Amino acid sequence: MRDGVRSAAALVAGLALIISAVTLSQTAAQAQAQTRPPLPGKGGMPSGPGAPAAPAPAPAATPAPAPQQVPPLQQIELTEKQIASLLAAQKEMDAITDKLPASPTDKPDPKVQAQLEAIAKKNGFADINDYGLVYDNVSFVMTGIDPKTKAFIQPSEALKKQIAAVQADAKIPARDKKAILDDMNATLATAEAVKFPGNVTLVTKYYDQLAALMQDDE
Repeated sequence: MRDGVRSAAALVAGLALIISAVTLSQTAAQAQAQTRPPLPGKGGMPSGPGAPAAPAPAPAATPAPAPQQVPPLQQIELTEKQIASLLAAQKEMDAITDKLPASPTDKPDPKVQAQLEAIAKKNGFADINDYGLVYDNVSFVMTGIDPKTKAFIQPSEALKKQIAAVQADAKIPARDKKAILDDMNATLATAEAVKFPGNVTLVTKYYDQLAALMQDDE
């Protein structure tokens, strides 16, 4: 399912924006340092009457845009009916979204949006946003479930394991590894725990079906 259809999950989204913002900030700082003129009387530049005028300072570099803040996930207590409705709706949703362009547009096609809205309501959701909220809550819980053992750990603990794996991976170039780890640690700092234990029970019960749904949705 395309990203523009459902609401954005908050666990790891926005990492590329963070990398971009950090890079732009560093570049701007370097540019300012390189174009800053020496102070009068220092660095071989004469001062006093008759001294040549100091060159005009170069325009300040445009500040890098602040990283876009991803709103935290609104956690809800899932029901078995919502899980069943999500599974039922997905095939119809995918039949439409699979035909959409790979790159999301700023202005979704109103006809497509109306079709998705109708599918959501047909399957018991209040609207497409309600569907997206359920989808995101399910996705969030699934990040903490081991695919093989079905054992659950909080998403923050799962992220810590991923961080350790990246740190131990000698195949990742040092520069890339630092950027990845910086982003993962930033995500870890704001990671929330699953608030409703019943959600874990439900998602684990339907894990295989949901995993197939999520896999087809990527």
